[in-house]
Amino acid sequence: MRLALTGTPGTGKTAVASRLADDPSFDLPVVHLNDAIREHDLAAERDAERDSLVADLDAVREWLGDREGVVDSHLAHLLDADRVVVLRCRPADLEERLRDRGESAETARENAESEALDLILAEAVDRHGADAVFEVDTTGRSIEDVADEVTAVRRGEREPSAGTVDFTDYLG
Repeated sequence: MRLALTGTPGTGKTAVASRLADDPSFDLPVVHLNDAIREHDLAAERDAERDSLVADLDAVREWLGDREGVVDSHLAHLLDADRVVVLRCRPADLEERLRDRGESAETARENAESEALDLILAEAVDRHGADAVFEVDTTGRSIEDVADEVTAVRRGEREPSAGTVDFTDYLG
């Protein structure tokens, strides 16, 4: 099983993936892709404006091979996967989370708008089909609750749910 854990920055991917990795009953290895990109030189370039690395997705795909497990990243939905979990968060809360962790107002607002527009969800559905995509709203929820939902997806105990979360009111 290859499970992509994706979502806009700030939705809780890394916290949830870390919780899954620490859970002995969760039987898949977890790859924190952003760490792997840095540690294994899988970047194509550095984006000076955003002060971030730009992943070389071909190099990432080659490095991952056909290993099974969970890939945690806002890019995970661009990789091969059997199921894709898209973590979502109310844009105003997301913007606050990002500001609290030191992101600029511009970056926080840009990510909140992306969340309201369903950009990652749309890419995931386009690449994998609606039957392989599962939305999980993390707004106001504990890491443990969200990790339990991801575990249910992994076990096939949850139905696909692309298009069930709507934050377009943020744009109005």
